Amino acid sequence: MHKAEWKYYRTIPMSISNERSVCRWRERVAYIVAVFVVMALGLGSRAFADVLPVFVAEHFGDALWACMIYFGFRTLYAHKKISFALWWSLAFCFAIEGSQLYQADWINYLRETTMGALVLGKGFLTADLVRYTAGVAVASLLDLAWPWRKPS
Repeated sequence: MHKAEWKYYRTIPMSISNERSVCRWRERVAYIVAVFVVMALGLGSRAFADVLPVFVAEHFGDALWACMIYFGFRTLYAHKKISFALWWSLAFCFAIEGSQLYQADWINYLRETTMGALVLGKGFLTADLVRYTAGVAVASLLDLAWPWRKPS
């Protein structure tokens, strides 16, 4: 660390530094809770597909998966802007969907397992890209609207 940088860090009062740390910790806990809530909703949309409206059963699982990915990125990068999580979540979701075009025996074996199907999917569908986009958009709008968020 250069002398000029050290001087800057010495001038930040410890109370402000601790306050930022506590605030980020609270945000991360909220995002982790959001990940698990959305995960439960997504698994529920699959498990109870026969009693849900057809539109919900067909589309919400993938959108909720994308929401979960978004909140996962926010958990890891709470200090970054919402747009960072939005774009990286979309890139991640699209990459997973694109990976479904690759059909080697070893990855198809993984996709046949429950965990592999949940994480990697089973087959490429263009409609999934729309569902992921909707899921990430809804998650980022919810993120902006959450009352615990401080206005930027």
